[in-house]
Amino acid sequence: MPAPSTHDPQTVRAPLPDLLLRPMEADDLAHCHRLSLRFKWPHRLEDWNFLLQMGQGFLLEETASEAPLRVVGSVVCTPYGAHHAVIGMLLVQAELQRRGLGRRLMQQAASAVQGHSLIVNATAAGMPLYKQLGFVQQDVLHQFQGSSAQPVLVSLPPGERVRPMGKNDVQRLLALDAQATGMDRSKLLLALLDMSEAVALDRDGEMLGFALVRRFGHGRVIGPVVAPDAERAKGLIAHWINTYSDSFIRLDVFESTGLPSWLDKLGLTCVDHVTRMCKGEPPVRDPGMQLFSIVNQALG
Repeated sequence: MPAPSTHDPQTVRAPLPDLLLRPMEADDLAHCHRLSLRFKWPHRLEDWNFLLQMGQGFLLEETASEAPLRVVGSVVCTPYGAHHAVIGMLLVQAELQRRGLGRRLMQQAASAVQGHSLIVNATAAGMPLYKQLGFVQQDVLHQFQGSSAQPVLVSLPPGERVRPMGKNDVQRLLALDAQATGMDRSKLLLALLDMSEAVALDRDGEMLGFALVRRFGHGRVIGPVVAPDAERAKGLIAHWINTYSDSFIRLDVFESTGLPSWLDKLGLTCVDHVTRMCKGEPPVRDPGMQLFSIVNQALG
């Protein structure tokens, strides 16, 4: 009689299905959206469509002849100018994780923007992979959200005010964002302006900063927010919190800005943290201008 096996049958993993790694197309977005819903990510189909318009996506699909199109993995890379790119929406179906598929997707995305330094906003689950691939931590992003933020009054320096943004402000907005991020995000920002409300921080006719708000996920997201310092950023953010005090609001702010404790006092809830990481030369920004709230985690 053979000796009893000490092998735990529950540790045996089924073989990987036949998978095809290929570029993402517009017709694939509904399938990608269903994949992100499995992870309870808030992206709408419209948000996926916008991501694909801004960059290039790749997916893993099952190729079994008897199976309908089944997307089991995704990634999107968005280049900003000639030197930097953000990689996001790295998703692998839960039962297929820890099988090297995330690495394959990341390598494909990196190949598509070869020569660019890469930026990711890493979840805790993704951190080990990014570290293995040579990414280095830069900052931490805190995701705040809620529908019960308290109205807030922020005093700006004398002569400064928050005003609606006009068409004549667009070039200045692009310049301020480039100062704050160290990247050329013109394509992204021009597209965002078509779907966002925007305000400027003004001092005697000079635009010092800006804040956008738009529909995203479960409600509205405030970002990007660019300003010279935290107090002015608070003034811009407070404008939108007060305007949409009865709406679900989300912001993703950097830990280094000092804003998390302020947002917490306003009644917004910190529901998640991700780590900003970079592989290659990080962007060089103007120290007199800062990005406080991002567009979203997939676009930076």
